[in-house]
Amino acid sequence: MRLLIIGSLDSHIGQASKIAKDRGAEVSHAPDVDSAMNLLRSGKGADLLMIDIRLDIKKIHDALQTEHIHVPIVGFGFNSDTELAVKAIKNGAKEYIPLPPDEILIAALLESVSQNMSSIIHSSEKMRQIVKMADQIAPSDASVLITGESGTGKEVMARYIHSKSKRSRGPFISLNCAAIPDNLLESELFGHEKGAFTGAVARRVGKFEEANQGTLLLDEISEMDARLQAKLLRAIQEREIDRVGGSKPVKVDIRILATSNRNMQEEVKAGNFREDLFYRLNIINIELPSLRERKDDIPLFAEHFIEKYSKANGIKAKPLSSDALALIQKYSWPGNVRELENAMHRAVLLSTESKIEKSAIMITPTNSEQSGSATTDSSSSNVSLVGRTVNSVEKDLIMGTLEHCLGNRTHAANMLGISIRTLRNKLKQYEDEMNGTTSSQGI
Repeated sequence: MRLLIIGSLDSHIGQASKIAKDRGAEVSHAPDVDSAMNLLRSGKGADLLMIDIRLDIKKIHDALQTEHIHVPIVGFGFNSDTELAVKAIKNGAKEYIPLPPDEILIAALLESVSQNMSSIIHSSEKMRQIVKMADQIAPSDASVLITGESGTGKEVMARYIHSKSKRSRGPFISLNCAAIPDNLLESELFGHEKGAFTGAVARRVGKFEEANQGTLLLDEISEMDARLQAKLLRAIQEREIDRVGGSKPVKVDIRILATSNRNMQEEVKAGNFREDLFYRLNIINIELPSLRERKDDIPLFAEHFIEKYSKANGIKAKPLSSDALALIQKYSWPGNVRELENAMHRAVLLSTESKIEKSAIMITPTNSEQSGSATTDSSSSNVSLVGRTVNSVEKDLIMGTLEHCLGNRTHAANMLGISIRTLRNKLKQYEDEMNGTTSSQGI
């Protein structure tokens, strides 16, 4: 966890810095916005920015947007600075931390941003074997391809491998290959020189350089454009990269981890993924089982998420009732651990009893999970679809899943089995359709 503090290091900010360091964060400092941007461009990356609300937060927010640097901003200031705090949120700050700093609040903030786990929740024999394998291969520098259905915890496994490796003190840099448009992905990976393209206002290092001496995770690698796959292969083989618009290669010392929710061998056969790149990444393959294949772990996960979201919302943690526990163990969890996490988050917020009951979990078992209801449910479901277009059914499915995931597009895309890019395009299509038909509704 890398924290960049922007502003004057007075006694209170110095105290906040010490709290963060005591919690394991790597803390750096910049006195103003321009200095902070220079640090970020130079490869001194950050997972979180904490900035004095008296500084120009809009300036750094806009600069980050322009240069496609993805890092959350948190403002800090005194409780008396109410107007400045409101302005900070409006200008792009995700959170506001009052001074003097509260140790519990800062610890919770760091935990929510880092999402780092020093251990993997499990009790099933299948996961025991996988964790044992991860422990065995972690100290090496071998590339690892982590596969499995969406929501099975592939990034968590990647972070675990990094934490157990010789590079654990180095940076862990993650890049979601599906979430960034193709025309920007090359710059995100390899960086760019000033003037390389419109908007390149200064030199900026890419994820390869940010991950130097550490680990680079290429999340959803199967979504990468074929042209970039060739450049990625060269970078992995040579351990050097070329910035966009640059004239000199840059040496890097990194370990590559990659994830995919697709069958990579099938992607290779279909011509969607380079065979040579696949073999370069797949030195070791860790295939994570679905949650329905590790049902022994469901109660452990449920308890963990209940504790997590109860603490985050200032609510006393409640146990699951026996009926609620039976429900979550019977359910197939198509969205895997991520769907279970969302369900427990909702349950914590909606529960009004001394225990969390079935009604607060809000999941609907499939026909095969409910005895005696298959014929009726199937019949009513078919009737509800008759006369509807494929597009309208698809739209309801997408919007319903997005609502189920509390608006989180990444989670929704994973549950639907589509890329972030596809989901984004579908939502834009629905928005355009709505805007285009607003005047003709009711005809």
